[in-house]
Amino acid sequence: MSALALVVLVLDLVSKNWAEDALMDVESRPLLGDLLQLRLIYNSGAAWGMGEGITPVITCVQILICVAAILFVVRGVRSRIWVVALGLIIGGALGNIHDRLLREPAPFRGEVVDFLQLPHWPIFNIADIGVTTGAILIVLLGVLGTAPDPSAAGAEPADGAAEHEEPSA
Repeated sequence: MSALALVVLVLDLVSKNWAEDALMDVESRPLLGDLLQLRLIYNSGAAWGMGEGITPVITCVQILICVAAILFVVRGVRSRIWVVALGLIIGGALGNIHDRLLREPAPFRGEVVDFLQLPHWPIFNIADIGVTTGAILIVLLGVLGTAPDPSAAGAEPADGAAEHEEPSA
């Protein structure tokens, strides 16, 4: 989990630094024709720019969610696919938390660097891709019934008293 989270975090930070250097004076630049454009913006809100006036609250909530995800992984996740999903989420969350803590205008009020734009979709970054992909994966795992700890999924109650069905007559 930590390796994947670190990869997502590094890719996010490097790509944001590149975007600030390469796109500062550019309105929009095609990357994949009209499908994917490069356009630099600074987002002080949460997803899709919502909550612009409460950036410190958003920052604190993101930190709490990230800490909770790390504790969940350490304490109870034994499934590799769950580790992948949570690694994507944690790496992406850390990338955006970094921006909120260390970028202008001030700690806990920093603006997130976004630079990838699809048609009819808000501008986003690599961290957002990690968080979204991890969240979609977790929803799929839930729908498929894949437990975070496969060994505990079929475990009997702690007191050893398993419920047994009575045979029908």
